[in-house]
Parts: sequence; structure tokens; C-alpha cells
Amino acid sequence: MPFSRRRLPFGFLVPAPRPVFLRLLFLLWPACLGLNAQTIALPTVVVSASRTAEAPEQVPFSVTALSGEQFRANPASSADGALRSVPGFSLFRRSDSLSANPTAQGVSLRGLGPSGASRSLVLLDGVPLNDPFGGWVAWSKVPRESLAAAEVVRGGGATAWGNAALGGIVQLLTESPGAAHGRLAAAYGSFATHNTEIAVSQPLGTGTLQLLGRDFASDGFTLVAPEDRGPIDHPAASEHRWLSGRWRQEIAGGAAFTLTARTYDENRNNGTPYQRNASQEDFVSVALAGATGSTFAWDAVAYAQDQSFASTFSSVNAARTAETPASDQFAVPAEAFGAAWTGTWKRDQARTSAGFDWRRVRGETREHFTFSAGAFTRERVAGGTQEMAGLFFLHERALAPELRTTFGGRLDAWRETDGHRRETERATGNMLRDDRYADRDGVELSPSAGLVWQPAAGWRVRAAAQQAFRRPTLNELYRPFRVGNVITEANAALETERATTAEFGIEHTRDALSLGATAFWNDLREAVGNVTLFRGPGSFPIVGFVPADGLGRQRLNLERTRVQGLELSARWTPHATLSLTADYLYNDAKVRAASVAPGLVGKRLAQVPRHVATFGAAWRPAQSFTLTPRVRFLGQQFEDDENLQRLGAALVVDLGVSYRLNERLELYLNAENLTDERIETGRSADGLFNTGSPRLVLGGLRFAW
Repeated sequence: MPFSRRRLPFGFLVPAPRPVFLRLLFLLWPACLGLNAQTIALPTVVVSASRTAEAPEQVPFSVTALSGEQFRANPASSADGALRSVPGFSLFRRSDSLSANPTAQGVSLRGLGPSGASRSLVLLDGVPLNDPFGGWVAWSKVPRESLAAAEVVRGGGATAWGNAALGGIVQLLTESPGAAHGRLAAAYGSFATHNTEIAVSQPLGTGTLQLLGRDFASDGFTLVAPEDRGPIDHPAASEHRWLSGRWRQEIAGGAAFTLTARTYDENRNNGTPYQRNASQEDFVSVALAGATGSTFAWDAVAYAQDQSFASTFSSVNAARTAETPASDQFAVPAEAFGAAWTGTWKRDQARTSAGFDWRRVRGETREHFTFSAGAFTRERVAGGTQEMAGLFFLHERALAPELRTTFGGRLDAWRETDGHRRETERATGNMLRDDRYADRDGVELSPSAGLVWQPAAGWRVRAAAQQAFRRPTLNELYRPFRVGNVITEANAALETERATTAEFGIEHTRDALSLGATAFWNDLREAVGNVTLFRGPGSFPIVGFVPADGLGRQRLNLERTRVQGLELSARWTPHATLSLTADYLYNDAKVRAASVAPGLVGKRLAQVPRHVATFGAAWRPAQSFTLTPRVRFLGQQFEDDENLQRLGAALVVDLGVSYRLNERLELYLNAENLTDERIETGRSADGLFNTGSPRLVLGGLRFAW
């Protein structure tokens, strides 16, 4: 990693950028001060549903697009927090990325992905952001000051993107290097939280250099609810920083070449002295794009990612006065390589896109476990390799002036090799377990179809359906883990998840009012779940010894789960200075068949509330002054698969305030959870609650040039 390092009080190493990067920023700074502030106008297109730019009104699936300005104006301080204003978007748990363990930051769209391994694909400029080993998402890598747009496709996109897009697509798009401009944002607030982010774009010779960077740190807040806390509970401090450079240049034939490199480092304390984690990544990609007249365009990308993750877990006694180490996941090296090409042909009222993609990931966990007499006595190494390659095509055409159809198909071949799990006695080196799993492979078909009908001015009716698949992650296949007294075993025999999804929507726009309603239905087969098999104390097959108040679980396939519901939305702009939004999601997510655990049939899926509502506004009472309040209602949900551990409802009020001093300088204040609402984010088998962020206030400035 290209970092020098300094040490946090709780023992983790944190990177500091090399002086060469700082010198480069200072060299660019005087030139940037003399530039005029620029507003970058973005076309009203979305790219995530079909991998090609298309008008939102032509997409048959539910799509929400946020501009970079909307994203920055959101009162949330994190990228995932800003996306929570989108109907159906949530993380695995209610905690956001400011406090959640990275392994719990998987995405759930419409309740279809309630696990740490996302069932939705998250992309940053067309490259997967999902962790290669575990599928979760490091949201702290997402820039805000250089973000051009965010797109959320719920229930669609699998034909274009394949594996992991089973629940939909979330794509974050950064501004392309272009004319000279820049932004600097700095904020400070509650829990000694500070954040500085910079984005600079500067033409140099025949190309353009873009530098992006962030430095963030927070002392954090205590995760355990006040009534359950003990002396062992500490605030969950965190730090991260990253630096990204992009070079864009026009090349022969009107094509454009973009080289991107990023380095990233994050360290977290997870609420007690022993529990913490660290992540590091180096990333590079090369992208090419070109066009032949107005009828054919193409783009290609190749990327490589090298990362490492480390994490520790403990078991805390009932009085919460002491903790015992449970595992030390001291290294999780992972590599990902990928490439893709997409071509788009246009003719009259028809458009066809087709292409291929390939992705290969390799990773393993290396950890110490079984703590006895003051030391870990055993070591585990487990992991393997996954490879995916797919071909796809999508065709869209007008059947009539008011009716358009979209249909397509995708063929994927997957292969898993070198699956292994070795466990040894650390003192003697004796082999306790040496499992070598047979190589596996398969072929999956992912078709989709949709219709968009505009029967009259201001009306749009749409219907869409798709089939999709997801292979379990390396983490799900090979790594057992323990959190507190809950022990979860891996399962190398997990089958492929498959989903059939459908939706029907009606939208009406008249003058300043827009209304929408979407009914959706998802049939998910062989869903991977953490299934409770045993209750401690005692020794049990598969999971071994389970302590008192503990649970023994294993990752197992549930034959069938059903997620269906209704989305309602309203947008009203009664005046040029005021806009109001309201969104509601009703979600009925239940297990329909589970021979491995018949008692789960009819139970609601864990971590999926039945009711979610969001109300927002943007009010500009004066030309330089803007208020952006947001109110979110989170209905009751269950922590566990057996529906025994209920998490209460919450009403969360956020408020953003900004004041523009001139065309370059803006002051802002963001207040999350303004009323200090109790947000229950977790509940253990013995009844202990974890809670989300209390009131968090950050104030700062943005300077543009």
C-alpha cells in the first residue's frame, strides 16, 4: 500500500497520503483559485438498467435517479444514508456505514437481500463495489463532492449485469475529468467527527487529470443501548481515507481513454476494546469509449483490485465488565479481476445493446480461534476461487407511438475451484481438519421483458419481469464465524439462488404534481439464510460447543421465500422555491418452504420491516438559503429468522441547512436524528439491544472554483 502510517489509540494503523500527493495538490491549488466556478449540466438519462444511456421514461423497471447536487444536499452524512431516501433501499441492518461493521453493510432492495452478502449489485462507475470475498459494500469509498449521479434500479438489471444483480442495481457515477474546476468540502461536528473531501480536475497537455480524496475520523458513539451498557462498552471510533487519480485523454478515432487508480484504508473500533477491523485496497481500471456516427457506440473496461481485511470478535460476560476473545480474523486477502465490453446499435425507433463481461475473484480467511489460557490455540485458513463469464443482449423498440417493448437474455457460465478449509493446532502444527471441496460449475439463463405504455399525456403504465441468479460468496461457502455467543457454520454445498421477479407500475404527472404506484412480486428459490439449529449450552453436531444464551446456526438454502408489496410515491412542486416528496413501501417478505427448518415457514424474513415511509422537502425561502428536512418511519422488524427478537419502530427526523455566501462558497449544517430517537439496530439472544446513531450534527463549508 502506498501509505505511511500512524497509530490510533485503540491500536490500528491508519494511512496518511504520501507527500508527493500533497505536493501535487498544493501545486494545483493556486491555478485553481483563479478559475471560474462551473455548474456541470447532466443529461436526463440513466445507464444502469441496460448498461447504456436511455431516457428514464423508457425503462420498464422502477428507477430512481439522484443528481450529484441532490446527493450533496441530502442531510445524511454518509452515501448509504443519502440513499435511504429512495423507496426500498436499506442495508442489512438499520445501522448506517458510520457505525456498522463492514460485514453488515450489504444492500437490500425491497427486502430481497436481508443478509450481509448483498443480493443487489453496487457499482462505482461501472465496476463492482461489492467486496470480492463477502459481498458487502464499503460505502466509505464513495465520493460525494465529485459524484455526478446515483441510480437505483429496483427489481431489474440482471440481464445486463448478471450475478449479484438479483435484487437490482445501485450505481454511483462520478464526474468525468473535464474542464478545470474543483470542490473542497470540510465539516466538523458531534463525536469529534471531521471530514474533508476534495475534487480537482485540471487539463494538462492533451489530457485531463482529476484528483479526488477524503480524510474522515470520528470518535463514534456507544453501540449498546444505555440500559444494557457496562464498563466494557466503548464508542465505536472509525477513521478512513482514500485518494483517487484519473487521467482522461482523447485518442484516435474520437475514442476516449480513462485510467483510474485508487488507494483506500479504513480502521474501526466495534464497541469494545478488543473488537475492531481494518480494510485496505489498491484498485486500478482502464476504460475506453467510442462511437461511429450516431448509430453505433461502444465502451470497454478492465480492472484489478487487491485488498485485505482484518477483524476481531469477542464474547462479553453478562455484567458487561469483561470480554473474552472469540476469534482473530487477522488477514482476509482477496483479489478481483474483471473486464467488460458493451456495444449499442440504434436504428429508427429501435435500439440493441449487447456485450460480454468476465470477473474472477480469489480470497481466503486466515484466523485464530478457540481462546484458552490467554491465547488462541487453533488456526483456520479457508477460501477459494470464483469465476463468472457472461454474454447478454437487450433490444428495445417502439411497437406504436405510445408503446415500447424491451426484451433480452443473458447466458452466464460460472466455476468455483480450489475450495479449501484447513484447521491446525497452533502449538503443535497438528492438522485437525483438511477439507478439499470438489470444483463446481454451472450455466445460468437470465431473461427479461418489459412494456412501457403512454396512453395519454402525463400517463405512463409499465410492466416488467426478469429471472436472475446469485452464487453464494466465498465467505458464505467457506467461512464459519462467531459474534458473541452466536456461532454460524459455513456450507460449501450451498446451491445457487434464483429469483423470478415481476412488477406493474402506473405513473401520472400533471403540472407540478407527480404520483406513482408500483406493485411488485419476487419469488426467491434456494435463498441462503443463517438458520438457527441449536440453543446452548451444549455440544452439537456441525457447530460444536454453544455457550449458555448462545445459538448454533448454519448457512442453509431455503427452498422458497416470497417478497411482495407495494410502493407509492408523490412529488409536488407548488412553487419554484418549494418541492415536497413522499414515499411509502409495504413489504410482505415471508418464508414459503424450508425443509431444513419447517418451523420457519410463514415467518417474516429477518431485518425486513413491513412498513417504511419517507417524507422530504427542499425549501428555498431566500435565494441563498435552503432547508432540506427529511422524516423517515421504520416499522417493526425481526432480528432473527425465528421471529423471536423484535426490533421496535422508529421515527427519524433529519435536517439539512445551507447558506450560499457567493457563487463559490457555501456554508451548511446537517443534523441527523434531530430528536434523538431510539433506533434499535440489533438484539442478542439474551435480550441485549444495540442502537443506531443518536443525534449527529455536522457543520461545514463547500468551496467551488
